[in-house]
Amino acid sequence: MRARELIVYKEFEDGQLLEDMEWLMENYADEYYNKEDKAALFYDCIHELLDMAGHHGFYGNLWHCYLTNLLVNNENSYSMACEVKGEVAGTINKAVLHDIAIFKEFFDFDFRPVCEELSVDTFEFVENYESSSEKSKVYNARIRDRICELAVKFTEDSTPEEMKKSLTEFYKEYGVGKFGLHKSFRIEHTEDGARIVPIKNIAHVHLDDIIGYEIPKQKLVENTEAFVQGRKANNCLLFGDAGTGKSSSIKAIANEYYSQGLRIIEVYKHQFQDLNDVISQIKNRNYKFIIYMDDLSFEDFEIEYKYLKAVIEGGLEKKPDNVLIYATSNRRHLVREKFSDKEDRRDDLHSSDTVQEKLSLVYRFGVSIFFCAPSKKEFQQIVCSLAKRNHIDMPEEELLLEANKWELSHGGLSGRTAQQFIDHLLGKG
Repeated sequence: MRARELIVYKEFEDGQLLEDMEWLMENYADEYYNKEDKAALFYDCIHELLDMAGHHGFYGNLWHCYLTNLLVNNENSYSMACEVKGEVAGTINKAVLHDIAIFKEFFDFDFRPVCEELSVDTFEFVENYESSSEKSKVYNARIRDRICELAVKFTEDSTPEEMKKSLTEFYKEYGVGKFGLHKSFRIEHTEDGARIVPIKNIAHVHLDDIIGYEIPKQKLVENTEAFVQGRKANNCLLFGDAGTGKSSSIKAIANEYYSQGLRIIEVYKHQFQDLNDVISQIKNRNYKFIIYMDDLSFEDFEIEYKYLKAVIEGGLEKKPDNVLIYATSNRRHLVREKFSDKEDRRDDLHSSDTVQEKLSLVYRFGVSIFFCAPSKKEFQQIVCSLAKRNHIDMPEEELLLEANKWELSHGGLSGRTAQQFIDHLLGKG
């Protein structure tokens, strides 16, 4: 086998299993090595494949799924050029074809002589594996299924050229690596800087799930569609009353436009110092990134907003065209203002400068969208719609009476309160 000859596809994150299997393929019949040691290594490899199946949710031929997973996660000059955009031109294609030919040898390898020589009769467990669970701890079901299907497609491709074409089509449709195979991310601060980590269990909310607020949702959709389509778009601030669907709208946007290359990175206030590092990691990718800041607000003594101001607009380095900032807040102006501020202005020689300093952050959001608390009638409409959607069979008069009682002691009129009331009814059975 020729894994050492790979020139584009190298440095796999889970590459140890590939090295062990390659060594067995080359040395299983070599009498220089102890047969029992070789068999033990083979059993270890089978264990790793079965463990991978439980973690990733893979099924079918697990060896082929493992190889496919290596290919779809390897971020290199070719795979990153093809993500979202598709096939590229140039000499890189010859180098990739060279590597794919090596991988085809791994796919086509017949393990029966290995099993006979080492007296191992359990490899069949990984050749036609039936998963005991439909869940994956790594991918959503759609991506997991697509990887398993691609593994089968690779075995059907008769030439490296066909196999390369199948892989390139995958890159175009789904992307590569963590940014290609996941919708949303969070930030971890490490000694080496900011690390972007996938969020593997994002809420499957859609815009239609948010009842009402058609005008705010339309404004958000228009700005986001312009962004993903490569047109000019603005940073966006969603502000208003608590529980009105601001955060849910952002999650819905992540689900709605994932297939068009949109990704969302959640950043908290204490992580603003890492923003430049985060942007440097994503600025040359072919995806569109929304940096999402939930429940954004600052007390008058907090200065983190100055980091954000510089990143959004004002620093020497221009914000990349593939990055926007979306934030939600209960405060229209983000930075807290007090009546005492007016008193302080008597002692401030340039009081207007102080005001502008506090307002300058919100001015950097080109689109501001207001989400107000629903009226009593609108709240009741939300309750009725949610009850119908969840198949709650209760007379409307009784339903609304109970809903009114609930909202009086659970936060007042809001979409969140309505959903909590419905969840309460569902929990009662």
